[in-house]
Amino acid sequence: MKNLRFLWSNTFRSAPFVCAAMLFATSALLADEPSAVENPEQRSLEILQRGLQSSSFANLLNAAEGLTAAGKQKEVIAALSPKLKQTKGSDRKCELARELVRAGERSYLAILVQALQDDVALETQAVACDALFQIDEIGEGRILRKRYDQLQNVNAQTILAAAALAQWGNPQAAAKLREVVKQAEWPDARLAAGALARLGETDDVALLKMRQQDARTVRDRLAFDAALALLGDETARSALPNFLQDSDPLVRSDAIKFIGEAGIATARPELIRLLADPDEGTAILTAQAILKLAHRNDAAASDQTANFARNVFPATPEFPRYSEGSVIGLNDDVLLYAVTEFRKSSDHADAQIVARRSNDGGLTWGEKQVLQPNTGSLNVMSVTLRHLAPPTERHRPIGMFYLNKNSYSDIRVMLRISDDDCRTFGDPIRVSPHLGYHILNNDRVTRLSTGRLIVPLASTEDVQRVNHFVCQCCLSDDGGETWRLGQESVDYPKRGAMEPEVVEIDGNRVMMIFRNQLGHIAQSISLDGGETWSEPQSLGVPGPEAPATIRRIPSTGDLLLIWNDNLEKGHHHGGARNPLTLAISSDEGKTWRLRRNVEAEKGYGYAYTSVLFWKGRLLMTYYVGGGGKVSSRFRSIPIRDLYLEPES
Repeated sequence: MKNLRFLWSNTFRSAPFVCAAMLFATSALLADEPSAVENPEQRSLEILQRGLQSSSFANLLNAAEGLTAAGKQKEVIAALSPKLKQTKGSDRKCELARELVRAGERSYLAILVQALQDDVALETQAVACDALFQIDEIGEGRILRKRYDQLQNVNAQTILAAAALAQWGNPQAAAKLREVVKQAEWPDARLAAGALARLGETDDVALLKMRQQDARTVRDRLAFDAALALLGDETARSALPNFLQDSDPLVRSDAIKFIGEAGIATARPELIRLLADPDEGTAILTAQAILKLAHRNDAAASDQTANFARNVFPATPEFPRYSEGSVIGLNDDVLLYAVTEFRKSSDHADAQIVARRSNDGGLTWGEKQVLQPNTGSLNVMSVTLRHLAPPTERHRPIGMFYLNKNSYSDIRVMLRISDDDCRTFGDPIRVSPHLGYHILNNDRVTRLSTGRLIVPLASTEDVQRVNHFVCQCCLSDDGGETWRLGQESVDYPKRGAMEPEVVEIDGNRVMMIFRNQLGHIAQSISLDGGETWSEPQSLGVPGPEAPATIRRIPSTGDLLLIWNDNLEKGHHHGGARNPLTLAISSDEGKTWRLRRNVEAEKGYGYAYTSVLFWKGRLLMTYYVGGGGKVSSRFRSIPIRDLYLEPES
């Protein structure tokens, strides 16, 4: 890992990845007077656009990063895509893939996830960890967690893997970074300090200041001043521009990067002067910093780190019910939120599937569009949006699963596949091969580590004549092209087993949880990928007759349960669907801890949750029912908040 620990930049990039751009021995940084520059932002943009053609690989990467920050993602993708195809080295492929993903071409995330595989060189794995941290991605988390767990010694790879996981809310990984800052040698401490600053926890200021007291070199002081500046420490923010006058070109180049990242506007006059520097690398870094200052939006950044909610689909007189939603992240970093739009409140009323898009992580949403018009005799409803291939694959078709409801004895589960990010969909594929009334809840399709797709159904012959359900799974081993029924079903007393969800546990088992009338969430286990099932029993979590959601948190490997933590004997459905509660299990569902209510306002019901883990956040949708109307709400919660002790 030669030189890997010597440098962290605004994205805490390590020295070998950018060292070519940092050799400024001939730079004229200390010119007496700045040259007059008309329209510095336009000049900066021109410098970065030329930088995309640079013969220096590091300068090219810095130019790409700056252009993405300035909103020129299409130019970056057009320039780097052909370069990646021509590039041979694994490390450089990772770095190009990083900038392409940063620019909104998420399909290249596959290159970074593949670089974490067992048969890849350790140095390339470190480059991939660094890249994932920079762009706030971890794939599905399993491979990165495995790499982190295997690392025994503190080194650059350990720190960078911990940084990526900590950014996605892993508390153990964050604790590792703090331990390194406190006790490790200075090269490791510098790298960990930068990573810790990106987590944005102001409580870490005291730790960083304590370690900085022992700093002996300019680079040590700069690294910790930069970390403190990113966390808002005013003393550090005032000190950072002074490093622009240092005699060491590496120190100066780092300072330029950090000033842009920390948004230190008082340094802008000095940055404008540096635009005229004859060294290409200096000019590119300076242009990047100036454009980051110009495009900085502290208010939006603050909103995106908070727990926030939006009523994206409010009920109206024309459409009194919006329910059963699903959200997916598209290739260009856009979120697509689909939901059922009903003309009346009944499950059997005329309905279609509509959607909105968000370009800012869910803060704002665009115009409504129809994804699936009503093709049933009654309606279409209960949508699931899923990538049908893992993140190790560049081509990841998206499946839209939904119910085509014709009568009380004829509901068919259908799938339409999109190869263009949900702009268009192929012809419907029938998933449920048998006749009957089949319920697939919204956002319920699971892809196993083997690649198998599982669609968990609750079925009855005719819901008006036989109001008793059993659960059974439809299985596909060819990416959704063909489907078959699993061998066994799961039954339970009274109304039976209803509204199931499945999750992979222990690496080779599948757990099904389901709604029932016995006052608890029930479970059953499959040892063969959903074919056969164990005798069902209680999960040990009380609850009313309402659906529950269970998912694995990608950065920690823990299970997340979402349900209505309320049981009232004698009440309709065993209790109101209020509150809406989260809990975490670190032992594959045997015990649950850190319970907290997401919603608890009296007079409303909350249910039919969807879940997406996205850029270190838990994204949820659920219905909000009250006053005879049902709206669909989006909520975004930092994953790290799930591990805080709930307020009493």
